[in-house]
Amino acid sequence: MSEAAVRVVGVKKQFGDQAVLHGIDLDVAPNEFVSLLGPSGCGKTTLLRIIAGFEQASAGRVEVAGTDVTGMPPHKRPTNLVFQRGALFPHMTVAENIGYSLKLRGWPKARIGARVDELLVLVRLDGLGGRAPTHLSGGQIQRAALARALAPQPTVLLLDEPLSALDLKLRQHMQLELRALQRQLAATFIYVTHDQTEALVMSDRIAIMNAGRLVQVGTPREIYTRPASVFASDFIGETNLVPGIVASVDDGLVTLAAGSVTRLVGRASGAMVIGSTATLSVRPEAIHLTRTDAAVDPGAPVDGHRGQVRQIVYLGARVRVESISSDGITTWTDLRDDEAEGLSPDDWVTLRWAPDAASVWAGGTIGTEA
Repeated sequence: MSEAAVRVVGVKKQFGDQAVLHGIDLDVAPNEFVSLLGPSGCGKTTLLRIIAGFEQASAGRVEVAGTDVTGMPPHKRPTNLVFQRGALFPHMTVAENIGYSLKLRGWPKARIGARVDELLVLVRLDGLGGRAPTHLSGGQIQRAALARALAPQPTVLLLDEPLSALDLKLRQHMQLELRALQRQLAATFIYVTHDQTEALVMSDRIAIMNAGRLVQVGTPREIYTRPASVFASDFIGETNLVPGIVASVDDGLVTLAAGSVTRLVGRASGAMVIGSTATLSVRPEAIHLTRTDAAVDPGAPVDGHRGQVRQIVYLGARVRVESISSDGITTWTDLRDDEAEGLSPDDWVTLRWAPDAASVWAGGTIGTEA
């Protein structure tokens, strides 16, 4: 196995009496794009700033390319940080901004000029080097900030929500540009975001954080299809979370009693005890919906989960259907437009899914999970 580009070992952080990070361990491989994802206040920006050297860990260490940089100031670390809003110097041109750190390092003027020209082409700002930052669009400002951060060829580029201030269309475009740039450079990126879609689109791996702890680290597919906890399941993508009582366990499949009638089946995530509380998660797109004869007794046994349509929401690429069972369980299902054709509020429907498409965890609600 190759040496980690970044290794975070047992990092803790206290601000006064408040613990912000609780013993974080994370390895980032060379040329890997890793996103730190989590809600506001979960500690992801603090962790990034500790890697960059702008915050000091209360305990633990940080290594970059095998060197312990825990006590090094930011300017001596082989890392660079891209801030949320670009933070270009307004009194300098774009080219001067990009070359500023190289000037401080004592690079010859000709070498600085060649590097700046190279970076302007790389981030598709060639011909704009003489402009002031005030004459750039939001996307151009962020590309200029990227070029400035890349100028000294850092071993690791750290990015703190650099696209959050952009409008939706531009942000989506910049996500693809940034991912393509990272691949072109074969560089190591650590990216902070609270946007789950952004993390799924760009990352080789995602590190989900909650309340100062790493909840799960994995590829986007692993995180989405096999979340490790109720929190991870709810935070990544959209899902239906149903609490209930474990009725049976058979070869890793759990049947959950979620009311007097409803029985739901999913794959166990950990040990299950019959009679204990558990929570099932199933994605809206994993559910197959069929209409059910309205004359059927709502409380009668059925091969699937039965409910009555409450509302139908048209979302362009898909139609989202809300249904409620006789036990009061609300379920959202995603359908194609043609699949939802003719469906109306108050229709009775049966909902089915492959058992492996649902995950079941012992106990727990989001509010009580660390």
